Amino acid sequence: MHTRVHGGAVVGLDGEPICVEVDISSGLPKTTIVGLPDAAVDEARERVRSAIRNAGAGFPTKRVTVNLAPAHLRKEGAGYDLPIAVGMLVATGQICESAVEDTLFLGELALDGELRHVRGVLSVAAAARDADVSRIVVPTVDAEEAALIDGIEVVAVDSLRDWIAIATEERPLSDAIWRSNPQATEEMPHSPDAHDFQEVRGQEHVKRALEVAAAGGHNMLMNGPPGAGKTLLASCLPGILPPLTTDEALEVTRIASVAGITEAGAQLIRRRPFRSPHHTISNAGLVGGGQRLRPGEITLAHRGVLFLDELPEFSVRALEALRQPLEDRQITISRAHGAVTYPADITLISAMNPCPCGNFGSDQPCTCSDSAVYRYQRRISGPVLDRIDLFVDVPRVAVQKLMRSADGTEAPLGEPSAVVRERVVAARRRQHERHGPDGPRSNAALSARGVRTHCMDRLEQTAETLIREAVDRLSLSARGFHRVLKVSRTIADLAGSENITVQHVAEAVQYRKRNG
Repeated sequence: MHTRVHGGAVVGLDGEPICVEVDISSGLPKTTIVGLPDAAVDEARERVRSAIRNAGAGFPTKRVTVNLAPAHLRKEGAGYDLPIAVGMLVATGQICESAVEDTLFLGELALDGELRHVRGVLSVAAAARDADVSRIVVPTVDAEEAALIDGIEVVAVDSLRDWIAIATEERPLSDAIWRSNPQATEEMPHSPDAHDFQEVRGQEHVKRALEVAAAGGHNMLMNGPPGAGKTLLASCLPGILPPLTTDEALEVTRIASVAGITEAGAQLIRRRPFRSPHHTISNAGLVGGGQRLRPGEITLAHRGVLFLDELPEFSVRALEALRQPLEDRQITISRAHGAVTYPADITLISAMNPCPCGNFGSDQPCTCSDSAVYRYQRRISGPVLDRIDLFVDVPRVAVQKLMRSADGTEAPLGEPSAVVRERVVAARRRQHERHGPDGPRSNAALSARGVRTHCMDRLEQTAETLIREAVDRLSLSARGFHRVLKVSRTIADLAGSENITVQHVAEAVQYRKRNG
């Protein structure tokens, strides 16, 4: 007997409907899986056999051929276990074929028939809806994630035995239909683990630069000696980032689901990602790829922040790989067995020491030779530096500022992150209203036409004069010129000004301390 069951695959970040065909014919007992399966899919034969038997059903004792179509698409992971098992039960007449019509199955089977968490449920659920499939059956631990997609009915089951009971009408289907948790879409304004700006003594100019970076999505590089507070300042950034919109939250959740970094039962992610990989990370770990084409740290930071501490310590290949995503806000990875395009709309926040010992230009003696300082600073190429909007020096803070005074009193705390965040949210709201729903989501993403319309046409005369002088004195490239205009636009948004004044341009120019 021959039957068909709907399954799903993940290609890049997108779901793809898969037709699981099961044919049972006479011959010696043997199960063969074709359709370009990987090792995990090929091993489904043993998992499915044990799961069916432990669920109280009968495994076919004839020749079984399972085809995963389309055959040209590589099948990876254990999410095909459930549709293969259901297909076998239908083909042997243990489940009525009408019970699987217009239904997509996704889930990994344990040997006892229990259903386990799988990656990419959100992407597959969206693909099922787009393919006009009305119902999806998933493990209970993944039902909340699947229910984030509107327009498709989610059936949550704990085991293969549970689904058999539903398919044979021993248990009503209505009991297994998942009801979304209304708290799943509640807004989470900031991470409770984020540090607060008021905990950082001094460094007010760096806090201001981080506020500008958060408000406009601008890339930033902090340069200063060890112990100056660069990492602490960067860790305060999540506390001032605006919340994700619903569309952005779905994007971020989908990426996390495909990457396998969401926990079972995870809900919609409402906080902007903040990724901080170690400088020993491989090129594939940073940009994505690998043998199975997984998203890298750049994509995992989509709609959020990628923090690279000790920037010159990253490999040259990894740093140069940043060039395309910083410019195009997406990254395409091509391999012999396929190519995928991952989103990469990130804000890059980076930090570095001025030299190998870290004391060049500070009040401490530097032990590095001039050539060592030059080589260290030249590890970051000009094209990469040209894609950074804000350059900020972070000097050491005097220890006396961190201690109590002689009478036991402490210095007053600085401005809390919650107050800064209100200004950032207001600035982002102005950008959204100005750019429209189909426009860029931040000033940093403005196109050349957008820069002309929203920046150059809004320059006051004195501001235009100042930026002309800055172009000559700093030898700005065309890209650098546009980035100064974008930063000026963000500073004006923070001030609530529709026009860009000379004060806004002056602050933007002071962040541009390098040529280009």
